[in-house]
Amino acid sequence: MKSIWRQILQYLYIRKRDKNEPLNTNTRLMHGMNRISIILFLIALIVLIIKLIRH
Repeated sequence: MKSIWRQILQYLYIRKRDKNEPLNTNTRLMHGMNRISIILFLIALIVLIIKLIRH
């Protein structure tokens, strides 16, 4: 069973994905959407931290 951190690193292209894992169009689109949501979440966290520091 994969850890959640390993999955996040694969989404963000920091870690290479498993070559034995099947990949079709639906999983590719799902991983793309997950990648976008993780990046937007990290951007939102950075903005919140900056606002908290300035205020």
